[in-house]
Amino acid sequence: MKRNVVLQLSGVERHYGQGDTRLSILKSADFALHSGEIVALVAPSGTGKSTLLHVAGLLEHPDAGEVTINGHACEGLSDEKRTAVRRSDIGFVYQFHHLLPEFSALENIMMPQLISGLSRKEASVRAAQLLDYMRIGHRADHRPTELSGGEQQRVAIARAVANAPLVLLADEPTGNLDPETAHYVFDALEALVRQSGLAALIATHNHDLAARMDRRVTINDGKVAEF
Repeated sequence: MKRNVVLQLSGVERHYGQGDTRLSILKSADFALHSGEIVALVAPSGTGKSTLLHVAGLLEHPDAGEVTINGHACEGLSDEKRTAVRRSDIGFVYQFHHLLPEFSALENIMMPQLISGLSRKEASVRAAQLLDYMRIGHRADHRPTELSGGEQQRVAIARAVANAPLVLLADEPTGNLDPETAHYVFDALEALVRQSGLAALIATHNHDLAARMDRRVTINDGKVAEF
């Protein structure tokens, strides 16, 4: 089955600071992510994993190069259009769940759908389906503080894919979990990717989880390289 390139970085550069204090994080970095694949981003701290994810997710502008999502170049887009692309085509999961504490698990997953214009009924139905898929439908009415760490991360993953994005970007999504729970959460994430056909780039220090993904890449001297 032919897989489409849904995320492509071409000659991306990202620098911080000025003059002699300038620190180059990404140097003419190239990377392609295909639909239906899960790629592990494995690199030491400080090499630019989060920067790469932020640039790929249109949260940061590259200093040079281009980010293309589903065949559409994004660097020339206005901030409003970049926000629209993030909302419709990109899902984010972080090490900390960042769920809204005053809302239930179901309501947290409904939120991005409501922002995108779905009715409360439609958003509620899809949120319930995602919770069931993540095997925590029975926790729909519980607030984040009433959920375990693994349950919180599964709600966060469900929220990230609530608007059916093309790309899922995850920054150490199991970093706060014990090994057994980390594998359980990754099982749910992997099943979701395989069933939906979305593409996932996951930064992780967990080599056991990285070995389960389709391929592994690293950042070497500012460039993305096969691990």
